[in-house]
Amino acid sequence: MANRSTLGIVFLTVFLDLVGFGILIPIQPFFAERLGASPSVVTLLGASYSLMQFLFTPFWGRLSDRIGRRPVMLASTFISSLGYLGFALSDELWMLFACRMFSGFGAANIAAAQAIIADCTPPEGRAKGMGLVGAAFGLGFIFGPALGGLLVPQGLSAPSFAAAALCGLNFVLALVWLPETRRRNTTAVSVSWSGLVGAARRPGVGGLLALFLTYTVGFSLMEQVLGLFIEHHWFPAGPGESAARLTAHVLILVGVTATIVQGGLIGRFVAAFGERALVVAGGIVIAGSFLGLVVAGRAGSQMALFVVACGMALGTGLVNPSLAGLLSRSVGGDDQGGTLGLGQSLGALGRALGPSFAGLLFERNPALPLLVGAAILVACSGMAVRLPTPVRAT
Repeated sequence: MANRSTLGIVFLTVFLDLVGFGILIPIQPFFAERLGASPSVVTLLGASYSLMQFLFTPFWGRLSDRIGRRPVMLASTFISSLGYLGFALSDELWMLFACRMFSGFGAANIAAAQAIIADCTPPEGRAKGMGLVGAAFGLGFIFGPALGGLLVPQGLSAPSFAAAALCGLNFVLALVWLPETRRRNTTAVSVSWSGLVGAARRPGVGGLLALFLTYTVGFSLMEQVLGLFIEHHWFPAGPGESAARLTAHVLILVGVTATIVQGGLIGRFVAAFGERALVVAGGIVIAGSFLGLVVAGRAGSQMALFVVACGMALGTGLVNPSLAGLLSRSVGGDDQGGTLGLGQSLGALGRALGPSFAGLLFERNPALPLLVGAAILVACSGMAVRLPTPVRAT
């Protein structure tokens, strides 16, 4: 019963955090464009956030193993709130970059949340538990972009102020209700990259981490240009509220579908097919959806756009919790936070690498990021076929 209560609190904490994050997604490209950013600079803005996650998530993940999950969740949420507030007040590009990087520094709570899930669930229920975090993501992407779209008429800064307020509320709720699931461990391995890299040398873990990185690079090629792609094909007159609203509608649909898959179906799918098969299938589904997005853009069909969005959500709903579950079941309890943090960090590196050239590809041809991303995701499915069955370290 206590575990259920803790999982519920983690769900709420991640949900509120992702609502705050999701609010910015529909408006970030257009906010940057109004300050003179080109498509390549717009995608670099998203990359700057992820680069900071890459640099600091392993540190916070390992620190959660050492001092506990609760203080890491509290610190990261508070820092994110300050970053969103600064973003709303920015009137120059360098300020946008500085604030997004600061928010990225604080965005380590997903790794800590996954570690809490791992603390509270048995190995056989790990993927289902990780699915709760995925469901919180999905719901965050329902309410976040929806709220962002509603606030767009109040100005492109309004969603950022709302994000800061939600993170502040998240901090208060976590402070009052979030328990510690891990005792302080004064004998834990000291916080270091070398300690985390050692986990990657265990059988099967290195391949999973490589897959985390490659998959995220492929997916982020779409993620950071989606708003620009919608603007190019459906609103060629330039950035404005209409493009932001349609982007929000697409992301709402993605959130609904992902929530259904990750919150209600992933446990059954894992029991029937296994996590590895779901990673293989999910990568192929996402790749096909990227190709469908190109077709929808050329046809100018919003209905096709929404159908493709459902496909992308289905694929990510299969891949994300399955990969996290496989990685969690491959290491011992003392390394849950650090190893999941390393996986999140490599995912963040992928979200930094992909956007680094996604904008340049978009400037050459708006379809190129999607075509390259589809090819990478098909390669990921091939990598997943060769994954070994995870063996928990003692």
